[in-house]
Amino acid sequence: MTAGAERREPDVGFIGLGVMGSAMAANLVATRPLLVWNRTPAASEPLARAGAEVAGSAAEVFERCDVVFLMLADERATDDVVRSDGAIELGDRLVVQMSTVAPEHSRAVDARVRDRGGRYVEAPVSGSRQPAVDGELIAMVAGDGADVDRVVPLLEPMCSAVFRCGSVPGALTMKLAVNTFLITLVTGLAESFHFAEEHDLDVRLLEQILGAGPMASAVSRAKAAKLVAQDWAVHAAVPDVLKNSRLVVQEARRSANASPLMDACAQLFAETEALGHDRDDMVAVISALRSRTGRLRAPHAGD
Repeated sequence: MTAGAERREPDVGFIGLGVMGSAMAANLVATRPLLVWNRTPAASEPLARAGAEVAGSAAEVFERCDVVFLMLADERATDDVVRSDGAIELGDRLVVQMSTVAPEHSRAVDARVRDRGGRYVEAPVSGSRQPAVDGELIAMVAGDGADVDRVVPLLEPMCSAVFRCGSVPGALTMKLAVNTFLITLVTGLAESFHFAEEHDLDVRLLEQILGAGPMASAVSRAKAAKLVAQDWAVHAAVPDVLKNSRLVVQEARRSANASPLMDACAQLFAETEALGHDRDDMVAVISALRSRTGRLRAPHAGD
């Protein structure tokens, strides 16, 4: 800011500065004044250095901002912020739900916000930490047309594409469809590498073959490189993938549609977390496959 320039009051707020939210908010603050809040204050410090103003509470964000983005861990965290007891002012506020939550929960939050005079838009995103850093997430939005029109330009610093998905909970239901492909893709890739290592194949050669073939994608290339390097640094954390897997399965059961691949993935990621990978990337699911192989071979160990 140049000397004597007047600091603009932020009219957009961002709540939830985890692995994804911190990167998203950093791209947003590069384009406009931003007020941020996170339950753990230390997470706000990099945003403050980037020019964001840090609120003392979630309530302050709603008091001062017309549009409030939520990128929270789960339904409970959302309910803690968008409370039903009237303690936080929602009147004439536009609440933008970017977290991945159950579609029925999103529908309930929509009703809660509207009952108190606010407006609500879903805007979940597809992508992991690196696309979030690069501003290349894919957003799915749902809500009233005028509200979506207000939100779409605000998403541009964070996203390379935005798709309109009708009314709530259309965007979050679409996000679960996207997650179904992503999670089964990465789990299948991990199983491919596990098969290769169990047959003493060169996993670097497997990486090259997959990367050159018709199945290759940005996701498969990135995750294959991590599997070769045994690099578990988080882009998409195991607990988040487990949560999303369970959301897909839950919605499948609610609508009585078959989901055999996601049923298997949910179990594998539960096993992965139980093996101690709660702070690791989703490619650590290969550990659950290795563990299962070990159990299959155990009865024959003395043969």
